[in-house]
Amino acid sequence: MADIASDPLAWRPVKAPSLAELEVLAGDVFGDLPKTFRDLCAGLVIQVDDFPTEEVLDEMKAETEFDLLGLFQGVGLPFRSESAAVQMPNMIWLYRRPILDYWAEHDETLGAIVRHVLVHEIGHHFGLSDADMEALERSVDET
Repeated sequence: MADIASDPLAWRPVKAPSLAELEVLAGDVFGDLPKTFRDLCAGLVIQVDDFPTEEVLDEMKAETEFDLLGLFQGVGLPFRSESAAVQMPNMIWLYRRPILDYWAEHDETLGAIVRHVLVHEIGHHFGLSDADMEALERSVDET
């Protein structure tokens, strides 16, 4: 295939990744995370879907189906109870169409975007709030 940077027509045969392909990419991104980080995610289920459900959009007060790139569903590790009778596994949803839309609008690789969304949602699995994660990101940016 011709070099896409030098030949705009080289994009003609390129297709957006399917759900299965984005799931493979998410698995690769997850596999590249540090082992100690991954070990803390034992039992975490990662799902890829085109869009959030209507119920999720309502619950998150999203204005459009493109507003959410990912979602954590479950109980953060610090808040889980060993005495609870049955606990559903924690889940992370990655939403393919909003991720692809974001990718089209920003100068980042698709892998970098998937990594950012995945790590953000894993942060919720660890019990961090959005404000906690924003503070962490700011502190990393300042160093």
